[in-house]
Amino acid sequence: MIPVTKPFLPPQAEYEKYLSGIWKRQWLTNSGPLGSELEMKLKAHLEVKHLLYVTNGTIALQMAIKALELKGEIITTPFSFVATTSSIVWEGCTPVFVDIDPNSLNIDSSRIEAAITENTSAILATHVYGNPCDVEAIERIAQKHDLKVIYDGAHAFGVRINGKSIFDYGDISTCSLHATKLYHSIEGGLIMTKNSGLLKKLAYIRNFGFNGPEAFAELGINGKNSEFHAAMGLANFGYIDAIHEHRKALTERYDTMLRNLRASKPEWHGNASLNYAYYPIIFESSEQMLNSLAKLQGNGIFARRYFYPSLATTLPYVEAKAMKITDDIASRILCLPLYFDLTVEEVDLIARLLLRVQNN
Repeated sequence: MIPVTKPFLPPQAEYEKYLSGIWKRQWLTNSGPLGSELEMKLKAHLEVKHLLYVTNGTIALQMAIKALELKGEIITTPFSFVATTSSIVWEGCTPVFVDIDPNSLNIDSSRIEAAITENTSAILATHVYGNPCDVEAIERIAQKHDLKVIYDGAHAFGVRINGKSIFDYGDISTCSLHATKLYHSIEGGLIMTKNSGLLKKLAYIRNFGFNGPEAFAELGINGKNSEFHAAMGLANFGYIDAIHEHRKALTERYDTMLRNLRASKPEWHGNASLNYAYYPIIFESSEQMLNSLAKLQGNGIFARRYFYPSLATTLPYVEAKAMKITDDIASRILCLPLYFDLTVEEVDLIARLLLRVQNN
C-alpha cells in the first residue's frame, strides 16, 4: 500500500534521549524546557520576530481570532481544510467566502473588496499547499479598509517570499506541525506575529489567561503543548533539510514522469521558494480524475481529493453557496502521494498508472 502521506520519524534512539530527560525532570507540560527550546530553534530557523508553540494549528487560528478581538464577518477562502472556516464560526464570527484564483488556488485578491461590508473585521486567507497568497494586494486592501489579516499557513513551513519568511506577513500567521506535515511534532501548531503586544496577549491566552499564580490578565484557554510533543519536534529538527531535499527530488521526478499527462499544477508564486509539501494535479475533467483515482486505489495507492468538497457547500453550520471556480477545481484536483519514505520507483509506478488511464 502507498498512502497519500506518511509521517517522518527520526531514529528511535534520538527521540528516547529526550524522553530520558523528561523522566528525570518530571516536567511533562506547562511550557517546559523542551517546549521553550523548540520555540527558540524554530524562531531562528524561520527568521520570525515572535513565535509561540501551541497545541495544534486549529487552536492557533482560534487564538489568533480571539487575540485580535474580531467580531462580525471574516472574509475567507472556501478552498482549504475545514479548520480555517470552523475556527471562524467557533469564535462567534461569520465566514464570508470569496472565490479562488484558478491559477494559484488561493483566495482571489481581486474579489475581496466586493465582499467587504460594514460588518467585516478581517481577512483570513490560506496559503494553499504552502503557495503564498497575493500578500501585497491583501495588505493594501486591509490597510484601506482598516481590517486585520490572519494567514493560515498550515502547509507553508519554511516558505520564503520576497526574501523573508511567509510568516512575516499579516497581523498573525499560523502553522500546523501535525504528523502529516513535512515537519511535525506529532501534534502541534505555531503562532507568529511581529507585534510584541499581540505576543504577550497570545501568551496569556495560551495559558488560561494566567498572569501569575493567583491573577489573570486575559480570557484564556489551554493552548499549551507537552514536552513529549516538543521532544519529537526537536528530534525532527535536524532532518528538516534532508526532508526538503528528498521531497524536492520526488517532486521533480513526478514532473518528469507526468510531463505528458493532460493535467496541470497550481501556479506557484513567482517570488517564493517551494517547500514541496504536496503534489496536487488538476485534471482536465472530473471524469478523468475519478477514473485515475479508481485506478490508483485498485493498485493499493491512495491519493486524496484535497480539498473536496468546497467548504462553501458542505458544512452544516454554514449557509451553502456556489463558488464557480472553487467548485470546478475541487471536482478535478487530486493530491498524489508525497512523503520522505516514498521511493522513486513508487513515483514511477504512480505516473505509469495515471498515463495508462489517459492513454486507454
